[in-house]
Amino acid sequence: MSGHAPAPVSGHASAPAPVPVPAAAPVPAAPPARAGQPFRAAMHRSTRSAAARRATLSPFHREPTVTEPIHTAREIQQLLPHRWPFLLVDRIDEYDPDAGRIVGSKAVTATEWFFAGHFPEMPVMPGVLQVEALAQTMGVYVAKQPGFGDRIGLFAGIDACRFKRVVKPGDVLRLEVTMEKLGRRFGRALAVASVDGEVCCEATLSFVIPDASVLR
Repeated sequence: MSGHAPAPVSGHASAPAPVPVPAAAPVPAAPPARAGQPFRAAMHRSTRSAAARRATLSPFHREPTVTEPIHTAREIQQLLPHRWPFLLVDRIDEYDPDAGRIVGSKAVTATEWFFAGHFPEMPVMPGVLQVEALAQTMGVYVAKQPGFGDRIGLFAGIDACRFKRVVKPGDVLRLEVTMEKLGRRFGRALAVASVDGEVCCEATLSFVIPDASVLR
């Protein structure tokens, strides 16, 4: 027998030694931002994202833009004899006399007088009023030409007229008219009304300017 007492045995196993974890590589500090740098960076990102969004849009989709009108409603009343509630052009957005072209617009609101009866449960802008809005846009073009400002034109014809889309409250009618002929007493134009790139109404409109005695 040995002269030494046996070493006491513990009731728990000894814990394993911890495994060393390598330290992460140090992250270099970002250079200090100059005044205005964060804003320019955010603006650059916003510009790129907007450009990418436009690139994915349908060719028939146009993002709304806010532009100054060529003529306001008040100025239109200086060119046309129409007044509320039958003035159906709110503004003129484009005017190109060299191309014989004019573009107006009409915001169709829920409070339009014709919706009270057409129809109370399903408001739809009458097609004849879409044609009238196009004719008034043509009237603005004609009134701006030399020698026509104080003369009133009347419908002579509505040809090849087609209605392709319902116009409802909240829609904005784009009224585009391209003159095909304009004489001292007679005019004709191709007219197209659309909403968000969808054609609602298209027709060939013609008018005559009668003698002043006819309108008395």
